[in-house]
Amino acid sequence: MTQNSPARPTNAFVGASWAALLAGAVAFVVGLWNADMLLSEKGYYLTILMFGLFAAVSLQKSVRDQLEGITVSPIYFGLAWLSVGAALLLLAVGLWNADLLPSEKGFYAMSFTLSLFAAVAVQKNIRDLATTGPAADTALEFDTDAG
Repeated sequence: MTQNSPARPTNAFVGASWAALLAGAVAFVVGLWNADMLLSEKGYYLTILMFGLFAAVSLQKSVRDQLEGITVSPIYFGLAWLSVGAALLLLAVGLWNADLLPSEKGFYAMSFTLSLFAAVAVQKNIRDLATTGPAADTALEFDTDAG
């Protein structure tokens, strides 16, 4: 295996990544659904979540493309970094100014962070699985022709 050849992720890691993404995103959305805030505030936070998820996946793809020797324009790479930073900053500013309990602010910050991290892991797994091909048969094979 060369340095640029990814290892096939285990089923446990793939499952854990998807579970973390679902847990973070669903918790964030359920928290918004049950929150006592204006609909425009809920829309603001939902938009930041969607923007952040897209930005994180886009950045992961750009970094991976560069590692694999695929050309990524400096403008796109810079915009991917800027978008992740902007999503984090917009969430921080929104939570700082929100009329929420500190525990609620922490809940949104942590579920957002979990969602972004998990989205990167899911994107990595999808790319690694596409690169490594179908899973090898793990059953033990015996050579019956051996003398």
